[in-house]
Amino acid sequence: MRREIGAREAAGVLTPRELEVVRLVSRGLRNREIGSRLSISEQTVKAHLSHVYAKLAVNGRLALLRCAEDRGYL
Repeated sequence: MRREIGAREAAGVLTPRELEVVRLVSRGLRNREIGSRLSISEQTVKAHLSHVYAKLAVNGRLALLRCAEDRGYL
């Protein structure tokens, strides 16, 4: 239930690609690995993460993962 609510909230805040990047970050992948999996450049991954950090008002991967877990995004 909490995860369903989190998924709906995430859809209102993050784009599908941003959410995909967050989920790959949660698996411990580095930007280069995420880019390879999604067929995008490492710079594009960094841009997505920058947007996610701004939207969720977090600073860095650890804060992102804590926030995403707390909100039920993962």
